[in-house]
Amino acid sequence: MDLTLSLRVLSVAGIICQATLAFVLLWKKVWKSFPLFSWYFGTGSLATIMMYAFQHSRAAYFYLYWTVEALGIGLGFAVVYEIFSNLFGNHNALHRLASVIFRCVLGLLLCIGIVVLIRHSPFGFRAVTSAVVIVEESARIIEIGMLMCLFLLSSAFGLHWRQQVFGIALGLGIFVAVELIRVTIWGQAGKEAHDALNVIRILSFDTSLLIWIGYLAAPERAAKEVELPQRSQLEQWNQAVMELINQ
Repeated sequence: MDLTLSLRVLSVAGIICQATLAFVLLWKKVWKSFPLFSWYFGTGSLATIMMYAFQHSRAAYFYLYWTVEALGIGLGFAVVYEIFSNLFGNHNALHRLASVIFRCVLGLLLCIGIVVLIRHSPFGFRAVTSAVVIVEESARIIEIGMLMCLFLLSSAFGLHWRQQVFGIALGLGIFVAVELIRVTIWGQAGKEAHDALNVIRILSFDTSLLIWIGYLAAPERAAKEVELPQRSQLEQWNQAVMELINQ
């Protein structure tokens, strides 16, 4: 199967998955619990339709593509924040402590992103695309770093991931990780490699869609009895942090 045919097959599969996920969001009323994720998905779906409509206009497609990329990254950050709020929402003290840690990590990641920009010196490139790709690389580093911070914080505090929240985080993490790899090697790759990277990108997005469909469509499992001692310990953590904050 050549790359062109692979792109078409994966694109059609992606459209079917997007339609299925849209149905799940409406049927399960997930959009009420995760409005930012619903905006992220809805914007991406609308962008897919618009990019298909403008694919024969090179200039329009170029500007539309990078506008969509910028929107996707911005809404991706919003989804990470929504996951964070959902994960720590029931524990006020842990939420405040995790917020401080999260902001410190975000500041560190911003510094790393700036270093990436300076190191690659995008202003020395003639092509606008090269500079934009480097900016996207920095943004993806920050995004994947924020997701890793979330997983580490939840592990450190012994937080129990709700099924739907974990599914959203996992799907987003896979897509962002592949995007980071793609934009990192994009500038050094030739046309054939670009086509292969596009196939990998669409494949990763389709995989994320399947993960979101699976986790959001499945009924939420009730907490097991073996998790009750862990929850009790978590409440002790929360109380201890609350007392430390109020001192």
